[in-house]
This record gives sequence, structure tokens and C-alpha cells, in this order.
Amino acid sequence: MGGIGFVVATFVALGIWGWQFPVPDIRYLIGAITLMFFVGLRDDMVELKATHKILGQCVAVLLVIVAGDIRIRDFHGFLGIDEIPVLLSYGFSAFVLLALTNAFNLIDGLDGLAGTIASISLGILGGWFYIQGLESLAVLSFTLLGSVLAFLIFNWAPAKIFMGDTGSLTLGFALGSLVVAFIEQNAALPQGALLKLEPSFTAGIVLMIYPLYDMARVFAKRISQGRPPMSADKSHIHHFLMRMGMTHSQVALVLGLLQFTLICLVFALGRFSDNIVLPILSAVVLILGYLMERVTVKFVKKKVQKLPRVLEKRPLHSIPTGRIRLDKQSVESGSMNMN
Repeated sequence: MGGIGFVVATFVALGIWGWQFPVPDIRYLIGAITLMFFVGLRDDMVELKATHKILGQCVAVLLVIVAGDIRIRDFHGFLGIDEIPVLLSYGFSAFVLLALTNAFNLIDGLDGLAGTIASISLGILGGWFYIQGLESLAVLSFTLLGSVLAFLIFNWAPAKIFMGDTGSLTLGFALGSLVVAFIEQNAALPQGALLKLEPSFTAGIVLMIYPLYDMARVFAKRISQGRPPMSADKSHIHHFLMRMGMTHSQVALVLGLLQFTLICLVFALGRFSDNIVLPILSAVVLILGYLMERVTVKFVKKKVQKLPRVLEKRPLHSIPTGRIRLDKQSVESGSMNMN
């Protein structure tokens, strides 16, 4: 339940500094984050059923998209689709928020990994919101960033505390909500505005690209094997990298650097539409994932070949033997005890 530390720190920071900024316009978002915090806390204390857990998440999601009006209203020309009906907007936004929340929750399986991925995205979101004059969203992003960075000091390998669902669900939900807000605010900017990205939908996806890809990959693999998608196993990307001999810190840094590189790629292609940038991003991610699996499987096979197989008989190393030479001794007659 280490998430208690950085969530409470975020609320304390907002309470101290929030009065200077128009924070009330995100009051429903803050309320929904609080609700998600208690859902995660309850799950850490007494493990909730999957249905109860999803139900609590749905209440928080509806609070954001209905009361807070933070939702995806159109596809901004992607696949020729612009504005979508209101009910479809609510449904699609709820699906996106639930997917982002649970995708982030699934990557919290390694020391420092979830905090590293969240810090990169929160830093970029906070800076972008600040430049665009969206102070309330910028303050929320930066207070979350500060609390997560402080948490990382104790969560870095070897970790002393861990997020648990209290932290990963709350942080994933907050990140997902900020990403949806970013997509809509970016699309609403006039042409030629500073840091306006034409691939608005893709820019939002890339901010959570690692959790989304990992979830999609793991779910597809489990379903293809006839197992429930939420069943636990060790088929996540960070598990693959660990099998290659990397430490927790190295995996967190490599995946964090990869996420940052993909974000820079999308920002560099900011003049092109989603119809061009999203296929490019998808191709790059799929190719990298394929290469990673090929390299990992090859490495593991080579490692296994060097190990003795089960029930395999191997000759023991011969132990050098030497002859023991005894001198002949004679028994001299003398007094003997015959008892």
C-alpha cells in the first residue's frame, strides 16, 4: 500500500498551492481520483472480486466523463471519422479510461518500473498543459510527478515499499484521465498554435504506449492458450527482459528510455495526421516486440542447453586415487590379556 504515500502527498500539495490556480474546474476529476484511491486501498486490504473492482472503477470513470465532461468527442479525422454521437462518446471514453487504468496496473510488477513510466508521461503532460495555459491540469500533473519521484527513491531496486493497487490503480486512472484531456485540448487548439500536434489521437496513445502494448500482447497470448485474460503469469515484457539477465533497475531504465523515444518520434511527426502516424507507431512497436521475443527465446534456449536435463545421467569426474603402502609388521610374543 505504498501508494498511500504519494497519493496523500499529491492532495496535500494541491491543498497548499491549488488556491492560486483554477483547480475547481477539475474538482470532479480530483473526486474520481479519490474514489479510485479507496477502491485500490480496499483491494489491498481485502482482495476484491473482479466484478466489484470493475464496478468501483466504472463509478470513478462515469464521474470523470459525465460530471467532469472529460471525454473523447471525435476521432479528428482518423479513418475519416470526425465527431461521434454523444452516447458513443461516453461509451468509447469509458472503455479507453478503463483500458488505460488496468494496463498501467498490470505493469506494476518490477521495482521502479511503473513509477519511471508514469514520471516520463506526467512530466511531458505537465509541461504541455503549462505552455497552453491549462494551469489546473498542469498543477495536477506536476504534483503527481513530484510525489511519484519522491516515492521512486524508496521504490527503486532494491525496493523498500511498493505501490500495490492503492498506487497503481490511482496513478493509472489519473494518467488516463490526463491523456484524454490532452487529446481533446490539443485538438481544440487553432492551427499554427505552439506544440499543436496533428496526430492528436496517436499523441495520446504514445503517452501510455508501453502499458497498452504489454496488456494487448499478454491478453492475446492468454486467450490464444485458452486461459482467462486476467490470469497471472510471467509473460510480461519486463519478465522477458529479466530472463535475459537484466536487473530491475536496467529493465526500468530501458523501457523508460524506449517509451521516451517513441514519444519523441510522434512529436517529431507532429505535422502529419493520425492516418499516417498511427500506422507508423504501430509498425515500430510490433517490430520491436517481435525482435524482443526472438532474441529472448534464443537467449533462454542457449542458456537451457548448458544446464543438465532432468534425469540425465552424466559421468562423475574421476577422483584421483593413490596406493597406500603399508609396511610389514610382525607381532612379537609377549604378555597378552586374554580376557
